[in-house]
Amino acid sequence: MLNLNNVSKTFLAGTVNEKQVLANLNLHIKPGEFVTVIGGNGAGKSTLLNLVAGVFPVSAGSIVLDGNDITRMPEFKRAKLLGRVFQEPTMGTAGDMIIEENLAMAKRRGMHRGLSWGITRQEREFYSTYLRQLGLGLENRLSDKVGLLSGGQRQALTLLMATLQEPKLLLLDEHTAALDPKTARKVLELTQKIVDEHSLTTLMITHNMKDAIRVGNRLIMMYDGQIIYDVAGEEKKNLHTADLMAKFEAASGGEFASDRMMLG
Repeated sequence: MLNLNNVSKTFLAGTVNEKQVLANLNLHIKPGEFVTVIGGNGAGKSTLLNLVAGVFPVSAGSIVLDGNDITRMPEFKRAKLLGRVFQEPTMGTAGDMIIEENLAMAKRRGMHRGLSWGITRQEREFYSTYLRQLGLGLENRLSDKVGLLSGGQRQALTLLMATLQEPKLLLLDEHTAALDPKTARKVLELTQKIVDEHSLTTLMITHNMKDAIRVGNRLIMMYDGQIIYDVAGEEKKNLHTADLMAKFEAASGGEFASDRMMLG
């Protein structure tokens, strides 16, 4: 579903501040794989995700999604193919609009807009049923402004909006990092449920080793712009935080990982 071929990214090329973040990186993700990406600060995780999303252009290499080369495709065109949930809950929703309006925008993304009524009764019933799976009571609050929701409720809504049209690829950019531990666990459980039910190909960036082990069916570790560890299946299920720490310390020459990587 996703192929990154010899992808490199250099910021401020040709200046004294030149910084190569990714160097000849290769990553191939099969349809339906849920890949968690772990690594310390500056490993290249967020740059990887932003290159796939089209936020930054690649310096070299190619990106192919579902057989189509999207390397030079602008970000707004990729938006029809991708679902994305950001770290900050306010970024994925419109706070001044009500819940059903936010869902309607997500449902109609990439579609032709006409002059018919905005939201039909059938759509409203669909949104209510869809929201019920969250277990947060939002199905009874369709006319509430999104800005009134808690961070966890808003992030859960963003997750539903990002997956409403079953994107080719779901990008999760540390989407639980700004939540309290209990709410983060709830959103992660919901993430796994939605991904499994719809067989969504997913790339999830995280600092948290426990989360990277707990969810998904494949894990990759990055360091200094390279993939240094790639594990899937039963081997991933049997991983422990200590195993990842050992891999990280071996690659980094003994550097300690950040607290965010080690703590649950």
